[in-house]
Amino acid sequence: MAARAMNRWTNSLADAKPVAYWLDDPGRPEARPALTGDETCDLLVVGGGYSGLWTALLAKERDPGRDVVLVEGREIGWAASGRNGGFCAASLTHGTANGLARWPKEIKKLEELGAANLDAIEAAVARYSIDCDFERTGELDVATQPHQVAELHEFHAELTEAGLADGVELLDADETREQVASPTFLGAMYDRHGVAMLHPAKLAWGLKRACLDLGVRIHENTPATELSSNGAGVAVRTPYGRVFARHAALATNVFPSLVKRTRAYTVPVYDYALMTEPLSAEQLAAVGWKNRQGLGDSANQFHYFRLSADNRILWGGYDAIYPYGGRVRAEHDHRPETYAKLAGHFFTCFPQLEGLRFTHAWGGAIDTCSRFSAFFGTAHAGRVAYAAGYTGLGVGATRFGADVMLDLLSGERTDRTELEMVRKKPLPFPPEPFAATGIALTKWSLARADENGGRRNLWLKAMDTVGLGFDS
Repeated sequence: MAARAMNRWTNSLADAKPVAYWLDDPGRPEARPALTGDETCDLLVVGGGYSGLWTALLAKERDPGRDVVLVEGREIGWAASGRNGGFCAASLTHGTANGLARWPKEIKKLEELGAANLDAIEAAVARYSIDCDFERTGELDVATQPHQVAELHEFHAELTEAGLADGVELLDADETREQVASPTFLGAMYDRHGVAMLHPAKLAWGLKRACLDLGVRIHENTPATELSSNGAGVAVRTPYGRVFARHAALATNVFPSLVKRTRAYTVPVYDYALMTEPLSAEQLAAVGWKNRQGLGDSANQFHYFRLSADNRILWGGYDAIYPYGGRVRAEHDHRPETYAKLAGHFFTCFPQLEGLRFTHAWGGAIDTCSRFSAFFGTAHAGRVAYAAGYTGLGVGATRFGADVMLDLLSGERTDRTELEMVRKKPLPFPPEPFAATGIALTKWSLARADENGGRRNLWLKAMDTVGLGFDS
């Protein structure tokens, strides 16, 4: 029986293209010319994902006269910014639970800054006419095991006590299934305002266009290979030229930082997703989903899923794969065994959609750090700023990180730069083979916790104590 079911699920993947659905778009813009020769500027931004794009855009908004250059190693949005699930969360701390655990004294301020940041993203999408299917639909955190129901109730009580439960409500099994119909749903916590859905690649392309309109010079297919001090500024070498700048902002995230001492703070973790064909009216009626929220389940090895603008279902998560040595390579972008596993989980969640086909299957690397949320800093006597470690919740938080980098480069003391989250670094990951061994043991322990009523073993308790984690 299991073999027949697996064959059915594998068949659903038979025609899936091995490319991110979001990037498989005829409207994908042409790449800007690569840098050849030398250029000078006030601010050089290295990296053309969300982090770099927001930094360039906000720099021009703060000072329209600032001369800004952005270099990207391949094409704008080709990596994590064009491959994610399109969940744009207000949280700056990889969820309020993580923020409460790590920065309890600052959590109210962090939540306020996160809400303002999401509002600002929505305003920028409107101001620059970015057509990215932005929908502020909220998110359901769904329980699929009895112990998860209890955990959601405990967490909601914790939010209420901390004064952070505004707009967040508990749903029982029937109320949850009225929102989205799955026999596996036993309850949920509904965040009505703190999450938006969007088309991630179109957001990146729209930010690119907005930057160009404001006068940012963008060079694609221009990897930055070396950073050095240069008089009162810095110099960055590329394959066919150099950029001399007063300041630089490093927005390379999962890729090795030009500030080498920060590399131990992140590891790449590969995440995978599937996209279905568009649902028919009958199929959509069978699952409900009239309010189009994003969903995630409450397991340690969790799934995230949502509707696209044309009523496809994106289904991702569960496996989080760390490649030995922490190397980012194209060979890790696809993992057929994970695709088959995800397909089986999908039809377990939505048996009424049996026969639906997947059109796209893809993966990509997440810049994971031990505290799950971004860290920040400066180098080269304050002339260089960096942000990295968003750990899978960077669609929204990268805009906040861009503001932090610009604050740090200006030397200003702001509400952002005074945060403990900004002032302090996470614990670095150990070298190999300890990193791979520790991550493998943590993954095994998290899976066991999911199977044993959420009970965390001694290893997980020890990791909690020292502040090390592993998450997607």
